Amino acid sequence: MTKKSSIKEIPPSQLRWVCDPKSLKVKSTKDVKATKEIIGQDRALRALRMGLEMKHPGYNVFVTGFSGTGRMTTIKRLLAEFQHGEVSLRDHCYVHNFLNSDQPILVTLPAGQGAKLQEEMDNLVQDLLKNIPAVFESKRFKEERKRSMEFFQERQRSVLKDFEQKVRERGFEVIQVQVGPLMRPDIAPLFEGQPITFDQLDNFVKEGKITKDQLEQMLKERTQLEGQMELMLRELRNIEKKAKESVDGISEKFILPLVKESIDDLRKKYKIKKLLDYLDQVQDSVMLDLNRFRGAEDNQPQIPGVPQQEKEEDLFVEYQVNVVVDNSRTKGVPIIIETNPKFKNIFGTIEREIDRNGIWRTDFTLIKAGSLLRADGGFLVINALDALVEPGVWQTLKRTLRNGLLDIQPIEGGIFGTSSAFKPEPIEIDVKIVMTGDAYIYFLLYEQDDDFKKIFKVRSDFDTEMPKVNYTIDKYVHFITMICEDEKLHPFDNKGLASVIEHGVRLAGRQNKLSTRFNVIADIVREANYWAIKSQDNIITSDHVHKAIDEHIERIKLIEEKSKELIHEGTILIDTSGSKVGQVNGLSVLDMHEYMFGMPSRITAKTSIGRRGIINIEREAAMSGPIHNKGVLIISGYLHGMYAHNKPLTMNASITFEQNYGGIEGDSASSTEIYAVLSSLANVPLRQDISVTGSVNQNGDIQPIGGVNEKIEGFFDICKRRGLSGTQGVLIPHQNKKDLMLRHDVIEAVENKLFHIYAIKSIDEGIELLTGLYAGKRLKNGIFEKDSVHYLVDQTLTMYAKHWKELLA
Repeated sequence: MTKKSSIKEIPPSQLRWVCDPKSLKVKSTKDVKATKEIIGQDRALRALRMGLEMKHPGYNVFVTGFSGTGRMTTIKRLLAEFQHGEVSLRDHCYVHNFLNSDQPILVTLPAGQGAKLQEEMDNLVQDLLKNIPAVFESKRFKEERKRSMEFFQERQRSVLKDFEQKVRERGFEVIQVQVGPLMRPDIAPLFEGQPITFDQLDNFVKEGKITKDQLEQMLKERTQLEGQMELMLRELRNIEKKAKESVDGISEKFILPLVKESIDDLRKKYKIKKLLDYLDQVQDSVMLDLNRFRGAEDNQPQIPGVPQQEKEEDLFVEYQVNVVVDNSRTKGVPIIIETNPKFKNIFGTIEREIDRNGIWRTDFTLIKAGSLLRADGGFLVINALDALVEPGVWQTLKRTLRNGLLDIQPIEGGIFGTSSAFKPEPIEIDVKIVMTGDAYIYFLLYEQDDDFKKIFKVRSDFDTEMPKVNYTIDKYVHFITMICEDEKLHPFDNKGLASVIEHGVRLAGRQNKLSTRFNVIADIVREANYWAIKSQDNIITSDHVHKAIDEHIERIKLIEEKSKELIHEGTILIDTSGSKVGQVNGLSVLDMHEYMFGMPSRITAKTSIGRRGIINIEREAAMSGPIHNKGVLIISGYLHGMYAHNKPLTMNASITFEQNYGGIEGDSASSTEIYAVLSSLANVPLRQDISVTGSVNQNGDIQPIGGVNEKIEGFFDICKRRGLSGTQGVLIPHQNKKDLMLRHDVIEAVENKLFHIYAIKSIDEGIELLTGLYAGKRLKNGIFEKDSVHYLVDQTLTMYAKHWKELLA
């Protein structure tokens, strides 16, 4: 039953939305005032603003969206609105802990006071270095110290004199003997008024000058005197100790008021309890070691090979103040965009240095702040992927945001665990984190990390498209004007503007949408300016815009050209004329990330008696994705629904994409595969000059697909290269008509009746166009109209069922 198809092709006027230059109501960008308004991201903007304004814990913002949708530009502009808001900034300082040097004390002060405290502590040390030696050199101090020293020296002389007298009365004398490098007192016997050794007395016994009993008596008395001498020496040491205490008391009497007065000046300025406690420790430390402040002796000889002593300032490091965050010059809310989120850059670190003995050391002065602490009271912007790939960053960031406390650690401690006992006091921080990333990272963290949803409660999702209405078109013109003014480009005339807007629609993939991938639009504007300069034109026209677009594609279409060369050379078999049974041209899209292009694929089907049903060769070869597998199973459902009401389907139908070596995914060829199966079962040839795309459901309704423009243009390029016959064309789902933004050369060929584009709603419409036969309707008796495609298919399946029954009999 031959039938001329009633399906009308899509008229050229519907193949592309055309922007009327006159509708822009400007002659060129010279007539337009540039604005930096954020375009097309109202939803994302509302979410971002709410997240930034919320003061409650956990309302950090995760910004998702494709690169080029203006995420970072929007964040910067919106944060700029908050920069001049009211905020109470703080300075964070670390000071020495005199009770435990491994736990430096945190002192938090209002902005600007950290540097003042640092300067005043330095001045305090300098004042003490000047005033304490002056007190020690004062006449009054020296006289009182002298009186005290003379008193105790007199007591020592009196004790020593009494002991020496007692020793002499018993025939002995106190002498000084050399013991190693030191001199110590000893008791020696007297003989004829002269001290001698006991070795000499032994000789005197042998010579008969004294008796042995006299020698033993002298030894006994010496032992007694040595015991008394120990008591005398102990008393001398006690006197010396009391003398030192007396001198220290005098020093304290003279120095304490001076030190207390100097530190009291700081106590009056700073009423913070933690700082007052620290100043008490400073006072105690100074009074415990006053000699440090007396100054080093001048003109000390330099011993060769021995390094000189450290400079005077280095000796008083425990009195210094390390201002890790100084907000004295910060105006407004801190806003930090961390472009290199390494561990130490975000969280700070504790540096180490080698002392003069060659040993690694650290102290509170080597604590350094990171961007997280510098952003305290404000905002920190970081990239999610960078934070995730840097060792230790994500876990530490989560812990910090969860607890509101920042622990500054050395980088090796933060990544591999604590490696030393040095642990500065944690800092309580108030920072709003704005993290940028794509949707994949967001959902990965949301599903896999329980803490993520607690600390990032706001998602700001940037769209890649916006409605195409007069308002957004007007904003496109303002955006192009802004690029021209900011980068000193040539102005665009209204036709050039219209061409850029049309390209924005093409990028969006729908006639009623505009792309918000403004980085791509900006690149087209810049490149159009380049070609205008090359052609020595002072204004950018539509020709320059088309040139920029074509040249951009030309630079990256190498793989497309190589692929299509294989078709032109006959290596990949594609027919663009004639008719064949069980064979049809499908359309697929190859996504090279920076560029997509369409390619025709030969799809074939072979049918026979059997019980395996639809055989997906790609699936059998593990080259088929899950969506394509589902599409093939839907084909089976369609066939059962159409033909298995009065008989079982006893057929095998193998389907394949010929010469496919890279795998298949997607269901946009499921209608094409049905046509091939029906052609094989009905033994009716299909037109090879028409290529087909479209998804299908089990009812035979055609469903929309993606990449429709690229698919049409891909088949058109093959036909054009071989020569347009006037019958060639493409079948697309009718829902995709609103997505058409075809190239001008394709539209020109359609206008000249050299190429045709049809929109269909069902399998029946498609099979009629491809075969030239009537699809056929089921009559009341259950049989399809005679000689229709469905009738021929049903007859074949009935024959298969009959033969199968006979085989089983």
